[in-house]
Amino acid sequence: MSDLRLDATQLDRYSRHVIMDEIGPEGQQRLLEGSVLVVGAGGLGSPAIQYLAAAGIGRLGIVDDDVVERSNLQRQIVHGDDDVGRPKVDSAADYVEALNPDVDVERHETRITADNVGELVDGYDVVLDASDNFGTRYLLNDHCVLTGTPLSHGAIYRFEGQVTTFTNERGDGTDSEGEDSPCYRCIFPEAPEPGTVPDCATTGVLGVLPGTVGCVQATEVVKYLLEKGDLLEGRLLMYDAMGMTFETVDVLANPSCPVCGNEPKIESVEDVSYEGSCEISAD
Repeated sequence: MSDLRLDATQLDRYSRHVIMDEIGPEGQQRLLEGSVLVVGAGGLGSPAIQYLAAAGIGRLGIVDDDVVERSNLQRQIVHGDDDVGRPKVDSAADYVEALNPDVDVERHETRITADNVGELVDGYDVVLDASDNFGTRYLLNDHCVLTGTPLSHGAIYRFEGQVTTFTNERGDGTDSEGEDSPCYRCIFPEAPEPGTVPDCATTGVLGVLPGTVGCVQATEVVKYLLEKGDLLEGRLLMYDAMGMTFETVDVLANPSCPVCGNEPKIESVEDVSYEGSCEISAD
Protein backbone atom coordinates (compact mmCIF):
# COMPACT_ATOMS: atom_id res chain seq x y z
CA MET A 1 0.00 0.00 0.00
CA SER A 2 1.23 3.51 -0.80
CA ASP A 3 2.24 6.02 1.87
CA LEU A 4 -0.73 7.72 3.49
CA ARG A 5 -1.56 10.91 1.65
CA LEU A 6 -5.12 11.92 2.52
CA ASP A 7 -5.47 15.65 1.94
CA ALA A 8 -7.58 18.01 4.03
CA THR A 9 -10.63 17.61 1.80
CA GLN A 10 -10.41 13.83 1.95
CA LEU A 11 -9.96 13.86 5.71
CA ASP A 12 -13.17 15.86 5.88
CA ARG A 13 -15.07 13.75 3.33
CA TYR A 14 -14.12 10.43 4.92
CA SER A 15 -13.96 11.65 8.52
CA ARG A 16 -16.58 9.14 9.70
CA HIS A 17 -14.37 6.37 8.35
CA VAL A 18 -11.11 7.84 9.59
CA ILE A 19 -12.26 8.09 13.21
CA MET A 20 -13.19 4.40 13.32
CA ASP A 21 -10.50 2.15 14.77
CA GLU A 22 -11.44 -0.59 12.29
CA ILE A 23 -10.82 1.69 9.29
CA GLY A 24 -8.76 4.78 10.10
CA PRO A 25 -6.67 6.64 7.52
CA GLU A 26 -4.91 3.41 6.52
CA GLY A 27 -8.20 1.71 5.70
CA GLN A 28 -9.47 4.69 3.78
CA GLN A 29 -6.27 4.75 1.77
CA ARG A 30 -6.87 1.08 1.01
CA LEU A 31 -10.33 1.91 -0.35
CA LEU A 32 -8.96 4.76 -2.45
CA GLU A 33 -6.45 2.37 -3.96
CA GLY A 34 -9.07 -0.34 -4.53
CA SER A 35 -10.88 -1.18 -7.74
CA VAL A 36 -14.31 -2.72 -8.26
CA LEU A 37 -16.11 -3.78 -11.42
CA VAL A 38 -19.90 -3.53 -11.16
CA VAL A 39 -21.63 -5.62 -13.81
CA GLY A 40 -25.07 -4.12 -14.32
CA ALA A 41 -26.22 -0.56 -13.61
CA GLY A 42 -29.82 -1.50 -12.84
CA GLY A 43 -31.68 -2.27 -9.63
CA LEU A 44 -28.80 -3.94 -7.77
CA GLY A 45 -26.05 -1.97 -9.42
CA SER A 46 -27.55 1.44 -8.62
CA PRO A 47 -27.25 1.36 -4.80
CA ALA A 48 -23.99 -0.56 -5.02
CA ILE A 49 -22.49 2.08 -7.31
CA GLN A 50 -23.72 4.90 -5.09
CA TYR A 51 -22.29 3.53 -1.86
CA LEU A 52 -19.03 2.28 -3.35
CA ALA A 53 -18.47 5.73 -4.82
CA ALA A 54 -19.38 7.43 -1.53
CA ALA A 55 -16.96 5.12 0.30
CA GLY A 56 -14.14 6.31 -1.93
CA ILE A 57 -13.40 3.27 -4.06
CA GLY A 58 -10.65 4.72 -6.23
CA ARG A 59 -11.44 2.95 -9.51
CA LEU A 60 -15.00 1.95 -10.30
CA GLY A 61 -15.85 0.14 -13.53
CA ILE A 62 -19.45 -0.06 -14.74
CA VAL A 63 -20.55 -2.60 -17.35
CA ASP A 64 -23.98 -2.26 -19.00
CA ASP A 65 -25.19 -2.17 -22.59
CA ASP A 66 -28.72 -0.93 -21.87
CA VAL A 67 -30.35 2.50 -21.98
CA VAL A 68 -32.47 4.07 -19.27
CA GLU A 69 -36.22 3.49 -19.54
CA ARG A 70 -38.83 5.28 -17.47
CA SER A 71 -39.97 1.97 -15.97
CA ASN A 72 -36.44 1.60 -14.51
CA LEU A 73 -36.75 4.66 -12.30
CA GLN A 74 -38.95 2.96 -9.68
CA ARG A 75 -35.85 1.10 -8.44
CA GLN A 76 -32.76 2.07 -10.45
CA ILE A 77 -32.06 5.18 -8.43
CA VAL A 78 -28.71 6.12 -9.92
CA HIS A 79 -30.67 7.36 -12.97
CA GLY A 80 -33.13 10.26 -13.27
CA ASP A 81 -36.03 11.24 -15.47
CA ASP A 82 -33.78 13.36 -17.66
CA ASP A 83 -31.64 10.27 -18.33
CA VAL A 84 -34.37 8.34 -20.15
CA GLY A 85 -32.91 7.14 -23.45
CA ARG A 86 -29.29 7.61 -22.33
CA PRO A 87 -26.86 4.72 -21.89
CA LYS A 88 -26.96 3.56 -18.29
CA VAL A 89 -23.19 3.64 -18.02
CA ASP A 90 -23.23 7.35 -18.86
CA SER A 91 -25.92 8.38 -16.40
CA ALA A 92 -24.40 6.19 -13.67
CA ALA A 93 -20.93 7.61 -14.32
CA ASP A 94 -22.28 11.17 -14.23
CA TYR A 95 -23.84 10.45 -10.85
CA VAL A 96 -20.56 9.12 -9.46
CA GLU A 97 -18.51 12.00 -10.81
CA ALA A 98 -20.89 14.51 -9.23
CA LEU A 99 -20.85 12.64 -5.91
CA ASN A 100 -17.13 12.01 -5.45
CA PRO A 101 -14.31 13.42 -7.60
CA ASP A 102 -11.89 10.97 -5.97
CA VAL A 103 -13.41 8.10 -7.96
CA ASP A 104 -12.10 7.25 -11.41
CA VAL A 105 -15.10 5.88 -13.32
CA GLU A 106 -14.52 3.51 -16.22
CA ARG A 107 -17.47 3.11 -18.56
CA HIS A 108 -17.94 -0.18 -20.39
CA GLU A 109 -20.98 0.14 -22.63
CA THR A 110 -21.14 -3.48 -23.66
CA ARG A 111 -22.63 -6.84 -22.75
CA ILE A 112 -20.17 -9.10 -20.99
CA THR A 113 -19.43 -12.25 -23.00
CA ALA A 114 -16.99 -15.14 -23.03
CA ASP A 115 -14.96 -13.18 -25.58
CA ASN A 116 -14.54 -10.02 -23.52
CA VAL A 117 -14.89 -11.17 -19.89
CA GLY A 118 -11.14 -11.35 -19.38
CA GLU A 119 -10.54 -7.92 -20.86
CA LEU A 120 -13.26 -6.42 -18.65
CA VAL A 121 -12.64 -8.23 -15.35
CA ASP A 122 -8.89 -8.62 -15.19
CA GLY A 123 -7.20 -5.77 -13.36
CA TYR A 124 -10.01 -5.16 -10.87
CA ASP A 125 -9.71 -6.24 -7.25
CA VAL A 126 -13.32 -7.36 -6.90
CA VAL A 127 -16.31 -8.02 -9.17
CA LEU A 128 -19.83 -7.15 -8.01
CA ASP A 129 -22.40 -9.11 -10.02
CA ALA A 130 -25.53 -7.00 -10.35
CA SER A 131 -26.71 -8.73 -13.51
CA ASP A 132 -30.23 -9.93 -14.16
CA ASN A 133 -29.67 -13.14 -16.11
CA PHE A 134 -28.25 -16.58 -15.42
CA GLY A 135 -25.84 -16.65 -18.34
CA THR A 136 -23.93 -13.65 -17.04
CA ARG A 137 -23.90 -15.05 -13.49
CA TYR A 138 -22.37 -18.34 -14.59
CA LEU A 139 -19.91 -16.61 -16.90
CA LEU A 140 -18.68 -14.29 -14.17
CA ASN A 141 -18.50 -17.14 -11.68
CA ASP A 142 -16.45 -19.35 -13.98
CA HIS A 143 -14.01 -16.63 -14.98
CA CYS A 144 -13.59 -15.40 -11.41
CA VAL A 145 -12.96 -18.93 -10.13
CA LEU A 146 -10.40 -19.57 -12.86
CA THR A 147 -8.58 -16.29 -12.18
CA GLY A 148 -9.01 -16.19 -8.39
CA THR A 149 -11.01 -12.96 -8.53
CA PRO A 150 -13.37 -12.24 -5.61
CA LEU A 151 -17.04 -12.07 -6.63
CA SER A 152 -20.08 -10.63 -4.87
CA HIS A 153 -23.34 -12.25 -5.97
CA GLY A 154 -26.79 -10.75 -5.56
CA ALA A 155 -30.18 -11.60 -7.02
CA ILE A 156 -33.77 -10.46 -6.52
CA TYR A 157 -37.24 -11.78 -7.30
CA ARG A 158 -40.49 -9.95 -6.49
CA PHE A 159 -40.17 -9.49 -2.69
CA GLU A 160 -37.09 -11.67 -2.08
CA GLY A 161 -33.34 -11.32 -2.45
CA GLN A 162 -30.16 -13.26 -1.86
CA VAL A 163 -26.51 -12.35 -1.40
CA THR A 164 -23.28 -14.28 -0.98
CA THR A 165 -19.58 -13.69 -1.47
CA PHE A 166 -17.02 -15.89 -3.22
CA THR A 167 -13.40 -14.98 -2.48
CA ASN A 168 -12.23 -17.69 -4.92
CA GLU A 169 -9.04 -18.22 -2.98
CA ARG A 170 -7.86 -21.79 -3.44
CA GLY A 171 -5.34 -23.86 -1.57
CA ASP A 172 -5.11 -21.78 1.60
CA GLY A 173 -8.42 -20.08 0.84
CA THR A 174 -10.81 -21.86 3.17
CA ASP A 175 -13.71 -20.90 5.36
CA SER A 176 -13.62 -20.68 9.14
CA GLU A 177 -14.05 -24.44 9.53
CA GLY A 178 -11.21 -25.31 7.21
CA GLU A 179 -13.39 -26.47 4.34
CA ASP A 180 -12.93 -25.34 0.75
CA SER A 181 -15.09 -22.36 -0.11
CA PRO A 182 -17.93 -22.83 -2.62
CA CYS A 183 -18.61 -21.07 -5.90
CA TYR A 184 -21.90 -20.18 -7.59
CA ARG A 185 -21.99 -23.53 -9.41
CA CYS A 186 -21.66 -25.36 -6.09
CA ILE A 187 -24.93 -23.77 -4.96
CA PHE A 188 -26.72 -23.72 -8.32
CA PRO A 189 -25.20 -26.44 -10.54
CA GLU A 190 -27.32 -25.56 -13.56
CA ALA A 191 -29.44 -22.63 -14.66
CA PRO A 192 -33.19 -23.18 -14.93
CA GLU A 193 -34.53 -23.69 -18.41
CA PRO A 194 -35.20 -20.44 -20.28
CA GLY A 195 -38.66 -19.09 -19.57
CA THR A 196 -39.18 -21.00 -16.32
CA VAL A 197 -38.13 -18.04 -14.12
CA PRO A 198 -39.97 -14.86 -15.20
CA ASP A 199 -38.13 -11.55 -15.11
CA CYS A 200 -39.27 -8.43 -13.29
CA ALA A 201 -40.93 -7.07 -16.44
CA THR A 202 -43.30 -10.02 -16.22
CA THR A 203 -43.76 -10.49 -12.48
CA GLY A 204 -42.82 -7.09 -11.08
CA VAL A 205 -40.42 -6.27 -8.25
CA LEU A 206 -40.75 -4.25 -5.05
CA GLY A 207 -38.86 -1.07 -5.84
CA VAL A 208 -36.98 -0.83 -2.54
CA LEU A 209 -35.92 -4.51 -2.58
CA PRO A 210 -32.81 -4.13 -4.76
CA GLY A 211 -31.74 -1.20 -2.59
CA THR A 212 -31.38 -3.51 0.39
CA VAL A 213 -29.68 -6.29 -1.54
CA GLY A 214 -27.34 -4.00 -3.48
CA CYS A 215 -26.29 -2.27 -0.26
CA VAL A 216 -25.43 -5.62 1.32
CA GLN A 217 -23.29 -6.42 -1.72
CA ALA A 218 -21.50 -3.07 -1.44
CA THR A 219 -20.93 -3.72 2.27
CA GLU A 220 -19.32 -7.06 1.49
CA VAL A 221 -17.03 -5.49 -1.10
CA VAL A 222 -15.92 -2.71 1.26
CA LYS A 223 -15.24 -5.25 4.02
CA TYR A 224 -13.21 -7.38 1.61
CA LEU A 225 -11.05 -4.44 0.57
CA LEU A 226 -10.57 -3.44 4.19
CA GLU A 227 -9.88 -7.04 5.23
CA LYS A 228 -12.28 -6.54 8.13
CA GLY A 229 -15.26 -8.48 9.46
CA ASP A 230 -16.82 -11.77 8.47
CA LEU A 231 -17.82 -12.14 4.84
CA LEU A 232 -20.77 -14.15 3.56
CA GLU A 233 -18.34 -16.71 2.18
CA GLY A 234 -19.84 -20.15 2.69
CA ARG A 235 -23.16 -18.57 3.64
CA LEU A 236 -26.16 -17.52 1.57
CA LEU A 237 -28.12 -14.58 2.99
CA MET A 238 -31.80 -14.67 2.08
CA TYR A 239 -34.01 -11.61 2.57
CA ASP A 240 -37.82 -11.67 2.59
CA ALA A 241 -39.13 -8.10 2.41
CA MET A 242 -42.76 -9.11 3.02
CA GLY A 243 -41.95 -10.91 6.25
CA MET A 244 -39.02 -8.56 6.99
CA THR A 245 -36.77 -11.51 7.78
CA PHE A 246 -33.13 -12.27 7.09
CA GLU A 247 -31.88 -15.85 7.15
CA THR A 248 -28.46 -17.27 6.41
CA VAL A 249 -27.85 -20.85 5.40
CA ASP A 250 -24.48 -22.55 5.19
CA VAL A 251 -23.41 -23.59 1.71
CA LEU A 252 -20.65 -26.09 1.07
CA ALA A 253 -18.19 -26.59 -1.73
CA ASN A 254 -19.14 -29.38 -4.10
CA PRO A 255 -16.17 -31.73 -4.68
CA SER A 256 -17.74 -32.59 -8.05
CA CYS A 257 -18.18 -28.96 -9.12
CA PRO A 258 -17.06 -28.70 -12.76
CA VAL A 259 -15.14 -25.46 -12.17
CA CYS A 260 -13.83 -25.53 -8.57
CA GLY A 261 -14.12 -29.22 -7.68
CA ASN A 262 -11.46 -31.84 -7.24
CA GLU A 263 -11.42 -32.72 -10.94
CA PRO A 264 -12.62 -29.59 -12.73
CA LYS A 265 -13.91 -29.95 -16.26
CA ILE A 266 -14.02 -26.23 -17.00
CA GLU A 267 -10.56 -24.90 -17.75
CA SER A 268 -11.72 -21.92 -19.80
CA VAL A 269 -14.96 -20.04 -20.32
CA GLU A 270 -14.72 -21.28 -23.88
CA ASP A 271 -15.64 -24.73 -22.51
CA VAL A 272 -19.17 -23.55 -21.67
CA SER A 273 -22.19 -22.35 -23.61
CA TYR A 274 -23.65 -19.55 -21.49
CA GLU A 275 -27.12 -20.00 -22.83
CA GLY A 276 -29.84 -22.33 -21.61
CA SER A 277 -28.61 -24.37 -18.64
CA CYS A 278 -24.99 -23.08 -18.96
CA GLU A 279 -23.64 -26.62 -19.18
CA ILE A 280 -20.22 -27.61 -20.47
CA SER A 281 -20.13 -27.69 -24.23
CA ALA A 282 -20.30 -31.16 -25.73
CA ASP A 283 -17.31 -30.47 -27.92
